[in-house]
This record gives sequence, structure tokens and C-alpha cells, in this order.
Amino acid sequence: MPSVDIDVVWDMLSGPRMAPYLATAGCDKAKALELYEWGSRTSSAAFEVVGHLEVLLRNALDRNLRRHFREDQRGIPWFLLPTPGGEHVAEAVATVRERLRPLGQESRHQIIAGLSFGFWSGLLGTRYEELWRDCLHRAFPNSSGKRKQVAVAVERVRKFRNRLAHHDSTINVDIPFEVRQIVDLAAYIDADAANWLKQRSTVMAVYAQRPVTIADTVVVPARQAWPLYQECRAYVCQSGRAFRPVERVAFYADREVKADVPAVLHRRDNVEWTLDEAAGLSRSEDRWDRKVAAVISASAATLTGGRYQVFLLTAPGHPDHRSLQGGLPHPATGRGSGFVQKQRYVSLHSLETAVDTTDLQA
Repeated sequence: MPSVDIDVVWDMLSGPRMAPYLATAGCDKAKALELYEWGSRTSSAAFEVVGHLEVLLRNALDRNLRRHFREDQRGIPWFLLPTPGGEHVAEAVATVRERLRPLGQESRHQIIAGLSFGFWSGLLGTRYEELWRDCLHRAFPNSSGKRKQVAVAVERVRKFRNRLAHHDSTINVDIPFEVRQIVDLAAYIDADAANWLKQRSTVMAVYAQRPVTIADTVVVPARQAWPLYQECRAYVCQSGRAFRPVERVAFYADREVKADVPAVLHRRDNVEWTLDEAAGLSRSEDRWDRKVAAVISASAATLTGGRYQVFLLTAPGHPDHRSLQGGLPHPATGRGSGFVQKQRYVSLHSLETAVDTTDLQA
């Protein structure tokens, strides 16, 4: 193949656009361009999944609206009838019809297909609570039946879709998490459709090919630390223990790396681990002081007095929190075969794409 002048391509793509890739690739332009190309391929694979979900969503909503408004008996499409909740439907439909009319494509099918993802997402908003109770909830038989749960899930997918459509950088987007959200939303509609989406998706295969990764996560032995994290959302270890700069902590316990991979919110060393210290910190105006106080109080029964180092971590639901599909098992057995003895550094990407700890060691 003919050689490529990277500097020419770089200038065409623009420095500001390539800046995050360059930073991640350690200022290596060739590696940064590889990372950019990988990001584009991953986004394309993710957009395919979003596209399938969009079709499933609009068809499920349309099907139930058609039944509710007795379209077959009336002979009038539901979107041409007054809809409880305002003029949003009429305005959106009119815009689509005006666009299709000059093309001679103003059919019912084309109108439904021409309505945006934002239109269908809007139908799940608060103004359509009555419509939700009357019929829209039936489009999601496997959900909790609560409009807000479905609306939040759809809105998240819409925002992700827009990011992909505008070719925004996704190197710092948790693609596996976003795709799981899409599959979960599809499962609200139909379990078979969700399984089909999952089986046909190529996202994870493309995602696994990332050319540049960063060891941004420390895996710690956690026989005692894991229960403490579950209770306090913190990791506590001996004072003075050295760590590389990391963004996350992962826990190895019960012969697996646990699925929760929280982000580090605050780190503090040389903390006196006494109830008196906790009482003093709890009165502080600094919120991190108060959080450290809560950890000391909660762990007083298991951690003896002394000085410790504490990492305050995210909980599930926090925007920076990450969760794997499931725990990563450690297949090795025998004395001294544990995956981690003191600590081990890996990338979040490797955790997301591994089948078990053998992949991490490789």
C-alpha cells in the first residue's frame, strides 16, 4: 500500500480533535492515529446496535398506540388524532410530512420512520403520563412498569446515539457499559430481541482491538477490603503504602476480580483510626473529612487503632463508576496461585474485555 504522510492527515483531522488521542498515546502521532481509527470503528459498531434498538423502540410504541387509538377500526393513523399531552406529536408529524410530500413518500410507514429518536423519547416524558398509563407501558412488558425507569433508559441511549452521530471522541466513554444499557432497554421490550442484539453485535470484538491502553486501575487483595467497600464505599490499607497514579480500584476476593470497578474520589494517608478522630472529623466543614469520619466509625470493629491510608470510592449509580458484565474468575489453583498478593496494575479496558484473569496476566 502507498505510504501515508501522518502529518498531512493530522492537519486535515485538526490538532484540537486529535489532542485527546495524542495525550493517551504518549505524544506518539502514529499511535494516536491508530487510536483514532480504532475509536471510529468502535463507534460505527456501536451505532449499528443503537440503530437496531431505535427501530425496536419506535415499532413497539407505534404498535401500542395503534391499538390504543383503534386505528384499524377508525381508519385514521393515531398520530393524526389529538394526543393527550400537548401539540408535540402534531408538530413533529407535520414537519415530517412536509419533508416527505415533495418526494411522494408521505405514507404511514415513511412518516413513522421519519420521526426522530428524540420524538419517541419525548413520548415517555412527564407530559405523557396519562398516555403511559393508558397504553405506552405495554410496549415495555419486562420493565418495572414505571415510566421514569424507562424514560431514563431511553434518554441515556438517545444521548449516546447523538454522541456517535456527531463523531465525538469515545476513547473515554465506557462503550461496554453503554451497549449493555442498550441491550437492557431492548429486554424491556422483548427478551428475544435483546438476545438477538447481543449475539449480532460486533462492538466488543472491535473494542478489544484497542491499540493503546493505560494501566489506570489497581487490583487489590480484598478478602476483608471487599466487604468494607460494600459497606463504606472505601478502600483502607496500611499507612505509607505506595501506589502508582491510578483512577480506579478493583477488588480480588473469592477467587475472582469483582464486577464493581469504582473510581477514586479522594485519597488520604496517615489517618489516625480512632473514634475520637472520627468525632473530630465529623464536625469539619470539609465533606471529605466527614466521609473519612464515617469510614472510621463503620470499620471500628474490624480495624484496630493505628494509622491507615484511605481511598474514598464511587458507588454503583455514580457517573464515574464502572461495572463489568460479571466477576472475572481466577482459574489457577494451589498454594501461592492467587491472582494478586499485594497489588497489580491493569487497564479498565483489559478488565472489560477479559474472560478471566488469564487474559489480564497475558
